Amino acid sequence: MVASISVDITDAVIYPDCDGNPMSDNTKQFRWIVTIKENLEILCADDPNIFVAGDLLWYPVEGNNKIRQAPDAMVVLGRPKGDRGSYQQWKEDNIAPQVVFEILSPGNRSGERKRKFKFYEQYGVKEYYEYDPDREQFKGWIREGDRLESINFQGSFVSPLLKIRFELPLLGPLVIYRPDGRPFMGSVDLENRASQAENRASQAENRASQAEITAKKLAAKLRELGIDPEML
Repeated sequence: MVASISVDITDAVIYPDCDGNPMSDNTKQFRWIVTIKENLEILCADDPNIFVAGDLLWYPVEGNNKIRQAPDAMVVLGRPKGDRGSYQQWKEDNIAPQVVFEILSPGNRSGERKRKFKFYEQYGVKEYYEYDPDREQFKGWIREGDRLESINFQGSFVSPLLKIRFELPLLGPLVIYRPDGRPFMGSVDLENRASQAENRASQAENRASQAEITAKKLAAKLRELGIDPEML
C-alpha cells in the first residue's frame, strides 16, 4: 500500500525578490525615487510601525507569484520596520500598502500606467501619486470605496494619511513638504543643512564659553576692587 502525501501547493510557490526590471531609466527618475523614499523614511523614523520601501516587489495574493508590482516608493502603516526581500501581504497581517508613488520616465507607456493603476485600485492602495519630472506633471488618486478617484489638484494638495503637501508651481518641478513645512531634500542638501546646523551649534557653544570666561574675569576684577559680584 502506498501512503499518500498531502502537499500544500502554496508552500511550493516561490516569490522572487527581483522582477528583472531596472529601478529607473535615467538619473532624473532615480533621483526623484530616492529623494521621495528617503524623505519618507525620515518622516516616519520615530514610528516603529510604519514600513517604507522603494522598488520592493509586493505580492498581494498568496499562492500566486504572477500577481505583483514594485512601486517606486510605498508606505505601509501598521507594519514594523525591517528588511524584507519582498512584501508578501499574507505575512503582513494582510495589510496592503496604503500610499504608493510612481515616478515616470520617457519609457513609461500608457498601457503600463493603466495596468499599474488597476493593480493599485484592485489591491487596496488608498493614495496613489504619479509624477512626471520631464513634463512636470503631477496626478493623484484617493480611494473612495472600491475605486481610486482622481483628486482635484489645483497646484497644492495635502495627503490625508501622511499629511505631506504637494505643490506644483507654474514653472518648476514638484515640491513636497513635510507636515512641519520643511521641503523634501536630496541627500547632498540634507548633508549641507546638517553641517550648517552643526556649525551654528558649535558657534553658539563657543560664544557661550567665551561669555562664561568673560564673566569670570569680570567677577575676579570686581573682587580685586573689594566688590562682591554676588551682591550686584
